[in-house]
Amino acid sequence: MNNSLPENFDTFVDGRKQGFIRAKELKDSGQKMVGMFCGFTPFEIPMAAKAATVMVCGVDEEPIQDAERILPRNLCPLIKSSFGGALNDTCPYFYFSDMIIGETTCDGKKKMYEILGKFKNMYVMHLPNWPQLGKGEPGYELWRDEIIKYKEAVESNLETTITEDDIWEAIRDKNDERRITKEFYSLAKHVPSPFTAMELNNVLTQALFIFDREEMKESIRKVTAEGRERIKRGEFPAKAETPRILITGCPTSGVTDKIFKLIDEVGGSVVALELCTAGRGNETLVDEDTSRDVYDVIAERYLKVGCPVMMYDEQRFKVLDEMIDEYQIDGVIDVVLTACNPFGIESVRVKDFVTNTKHKAFMKIETDYSKSDVEQIRTRLEAFIEMLEDKAASRALATTL
Repeated sequence: MNNSLPENFDTFVDGRKQGFIRAKELKDSGQKMVGMFCGFTPFEIPMAAKAATVMVCGVDEEPIQDAERILPRNLCPLIKSSFGGALNDTCPYFYFSDMIIGETTCDGKKKMYEILGKFKNMYVMHLPNWPQLGKGEPGYELWRDEIIKYKEAVESNLETTITEDDIWEAIRDKNDERRITKEFYSLAKHVPSPFTAMELNNVLTQALFIFDREEMKESIRKVTAEGRERIKRGEFPAKAETPRILITGCPTSGVTDKIFKLIDEVGGSVVALELCTAGRGNETLVDEDTSRDVYDVIAERYLKVGCPVMMYDEQRFKVLDEMIDEYQIDGVIDVVLTACNPFGIESVRVKDFVTNTKHKAFMKIETDYSKSDVEQIRTRLEAFIEMLEDKAASRALATTL
């Protein structure tokens, strides 16, 4: 067992803050930047305009106090942190973005966007809340039309023209990124995984803040290669009998230390992420058949994002089902940010699916960006991991026979 950090993982350490410097350099060079909140927003459109894309979701506790001067206290910390960072320009990504794209996912975001639009260049896409839509149905046609309007808004704000060829090129580029990213995190299917929880999280999250796309892809390829080398050398941060954990739920960047770091510390091994940066964002590609309508293929793909903001969210459970099996999961942890109604309500269904259909252990962690509950979460995680140890040992033994 080896706990050393592979050389190229250093490129992802503190990547978001390094991204601040990169963002300034990018803007100084004259390139445009588009800030985005959610994986439902098609990345391919600003990419087709040769603009850099950056996620502007808040991940820090500090801006929340400023946000609460305007927004309710009993609101999702991601929304408050995002708004606070934009309000006082404490998040450089808001500052450098030429336009910011939102989407009508949860009610909290929608109402926050109304206020944010008063002092930031905000464009909001109207997302239908029913994902099982086919061509010709009103919701599908609404979403396709929204993508075209979005393209026109990007053209207008960035003072450029986007051709269909530009969009097809962006589709291939983004699909390539998805394949490379999945190749990286899929190495964790190996028993034991070659990565710690923090390594998995850092690479997937912080790759979002490397704006040179070829550099970003090459960085992920390097850590993938080093993961393979770990496997060949038999150097792993955990043992085969270490409980294997799948994380699902809300975006976790604001609670990384409270979830990923603690799981590493208490003896668990996070091997699968059904999150926006992994399973939720990369399992489905855009169809690259250029004989089809380019807006149809984008509309189809983005309606397949599995997320509780959609009614009858079947895609999420399809991905969960596959990942639990493929990654040989012992327990599932559902992370729900305080006051996040879509994920909080759907957690009931997730628990039922995990325990009664997949017959795996389940734990829900409801938390915010504060540090006040760290020790409470540590105690709960210790008990959860201890409960899994016998089953994990039996699972490891069965795989060796």
